[in-house]
This record gives sequence, C-alpha cells and structure tokens, in this order.
Amino acid sequence: MSQHTLHPQGEFPPAGLGRRLAAMFYDLLLCIALLIVTAFVYKLIQMSIVGEVRLRELSEAGALDGDPLLSTVLLFALFGFFAKFWTHGGQTLGMQVWGVRVQNADGSAISLWQALLRFVVAIASWLCLGLGFVWSLIDKRKRSWHDIYSQTQLVRIPKPRK
Repeated sequence: MSQHTLHPQGEFPPAGLGRRLAAMFYDLLLCIALLIVTAFVYKLIQMSIVGEVRLRELSEAGALDGDPLLSTVLLFALFGFFAKFWTHGGQTLGMQVWGVRVQNADGSAISLWQALLRFVVAIASWLCLGLGFVWSLIDKRKRSWHDIYSQTQLVRIPKPRK
C-alpha cells in the first residue's frame, strides 16, 4: 500500500534533540489527559458490568491494583494517539507546535507498521534512561533509535506562510 505524500514537500533539515524533547513534553500533557479520560471510561464500563458496590469492594481489597486489562487499554490508547497523527499528517499536536514531522525519506507518511515500530522502540529508548534519544546527538543524521529501526526521519519543517 503506497503512502500519501505529506505537505509541504522539500528537503528539510533533521530535527535536533531539543525540538524532539519540547514536542514530547507538549504531547506528554495531552497523553496524560487522554489516559485520564480513557481510565475514567474504562471504570464506568467496569462499574456498569460489576456494579458500584462490588467495584468499591474490589478496589478497597486491592484486587484492582495493577489491572492488566486497564494497562493494556491505556497502552492501546497511547498507540492509537500516536499512530493516527503519525500516519496521517506526520505530526502530533506537540510536533505541530514545534515544527517537526515524522516521514519516510521520500516525504511520504509513515505506515502503521512503522508507527508501531517507532512506538515500541521509543518506549525501549526511555527504559534505557533515554539513551535512544540521546543517540541523536551521536548520529550524523540526528536519528534516534526509533528513527533508525522504523526507517523514518524526523525533520524540521518551515512555518506555514499566511
């Protein structure tokens, strides 16, 4: 399946670590809100299934601590957030603010598979104390581990003219 071309087109410089981190911080705030809303909806559904009294009993007994289904739902919600933005416009909201875009080398949008690879390897990069992101300071093309592994690039795009 061919990917659609992103606009604007052209040769753009790679995004540096500072811009990456700034966009990630902005997206972190959005992701926290997404996770809160998702957990709330999950708990509402759970309460409608087991009842409010039983849910309260389970919660007080600690039976709901570390709920693997909730963790899975939250992980899928996060992936859905990033996958939607990355595969359609190449930019999350934080990336739009900081003028960066993820794309293939030919300027096209990344695939869902590439988005999954980026997502998983980015998590691994953070679990390695951010080493995967710091790698962009060493790499000649300013690529992080998830850029390399997913065969994508993060570029700085010019501000749109008004």
